[in-house]
Amino acid sequence: MADADVPGNGAGKGPGTGAAEEPSRSILRSETLIVLALSLGASGVSALISFIGSVTKPGGLKDQAATLNGSHAPGRPWLDLAWQLFGIASALVPVVLVAHLLLRERAGGLRAVGFDRQRPGFDLSRGVALAAVIGSSGVLLYLGARAGGFNLTVVPEALPAVWWKILVLIASAVQNAVLEEVIVVGYLLRRLGQLGWTPMAALAASSLLRGSYHLYQGLGGFVGNMVMGVIFVLLYRRWGRVGPLVAAHALIDTVAFVGYALLAGHVGWLPTA
Repeated sequence: MADADVPGNGAGKGPGTGAAEEPSRSILRSETLIVLALSLGASGVSALISFIGSVTKPGGLKDQAATLNGSHAPGRPWLDLAWQLFGIASALVPVVLVAHLLLRERAGGLRAVGFDRQRPGFDLSRGVALAAVIGSSGVLLYLGARAGGFNLTVVPEALPAVWWKILVLIASAVQNAVLEEVIVVGYLLRRLGQLGWTPMAALAASSLLRGSYHLYQGLGGFVGNMVMGVIFVLLYRRWGRVGPLVAAHALIDTVAFVGYALLAGHVGWLPTA
């Protein structure tokens, strides 16, 4: 007769029983590489290839353009809108995957990295202040890098004049913020810590990754985003939340996207393609 499944006899604790087990380092390492391969790690490789193509192309970098939000179906606004919404939604799938993995870990999902609604005032107030500092310095760095020939001309948006243009630009800004801060800061730092990386090594990895997937903009985009990455990691460790970082990033991108849409061609200091 089989042993009864009673407390203390070890039954129900083996593989496949559904009992919670601490994931091994090899599993965490593979999981992290898969998440990055499906998201910003792949974007980093793509940006490097794009940068090589720009550098080896005749002419200077500032005479080339990098468009961030372009039309997917020119002349067909409803189809274009469908593609825009699909792109935004599909880009957030890795965040859903991270939430799932953190839930399986019994860490509370995205609450483990401070992306929840528990402290909205804190997140928004810090985010606004951070966006003001990072955003203004980022514009100056971009203009200087482009003038020096180290950066492409960044075109934040090239959408047609349709009714959904501003809404899509805002949604795109929020998507960028959620994807990058949850994965590059919250998730990556958590996993690297579990894998035994030192705080300095984890900071360097997170910042380098952030810079890498902006390399398509040129060396200015790479360096500027690396510096931003260092600041964001330090603030995340201080606050214990990615919420303020998401708010700041969303505000920075919203101002860049919508501001370009409103100002391009009307002010002399703003480069256009």
